[in-house]
Amino acid sequence: MKTILKTGLFLLILTGLQVQVSAQTQALPDSLKSTVKDWIEHRDFEFVAQTAVPLGGRSMQLTSEYTLTVAGDTIISFLPYFGRSYSASAYPTEGGIKFTSTDAEFSISPKKKSGWDILIRPKDVSNACQLRLTAYPSGNALLQVTSTNRQAISFNGNIREREKRKKGKE
Repeated sequence: MKTILKTGLFLLILTGLQVQVSAQTQALPDSLKSTVKDWIEHRDFEFVAQTAVPLGGRSMQLTSEYTLTVAGDTIISFLPYFGRSYSASAYPTEGGIKFTSTDAEFSISPKKKSGWDILIRPKDVSNACQLRLTAYPSGNALLQVTSTNRQAISFNGNIREREKRKKGKE
C-alpha cells in the first residue's frame, strides 16, 4: 500500500512540474525554439539540474551545479542521488548518478504540442539505468532517472549549449 501511495505521489509531483514547465513555453521567439531544437538534434547540449525530486520525498533545491552532458555519442552524468538504494555500492564515497558512457541508445521523439522526449539507455554502465529527458523550446526540461538498483528520481532544470562548444574547443 505504501508503494502505491509513494508512486502516486511521485506521479502527481511530476505532473505538476510538467504543467508548470508547459505554461512557460508559450510566447517564445522562434530563434530560441530553433536553437534548442538544433542542440537536441545535434546531440550537443547540457541539462543543468536545479531541483531534485526523489520518489516519496520532498523537492530539493540544488545549490551546486549538477549536469547531464550530451556530446555526440558521449553521455556524461554528474547528478546527485537522494533516495533508497536496493544494493550496497562497492565504493560508498562515489555516490550520486555519475558515469561516462560512449555506448548508449539515444532516441528523440517530438511531443504532440511542443518539445521533445529524449530517451537515453547507457549500455556500458555497470549500474543499469534509463534517462528520460523531456525538453521544451523555452529551454526548460525534466529529467527522470530510473535504475535497477535504486528508487527513481527526477530533476527539474534547463537545457543549455554545451560548455566546450561555447569556448570553441570542440
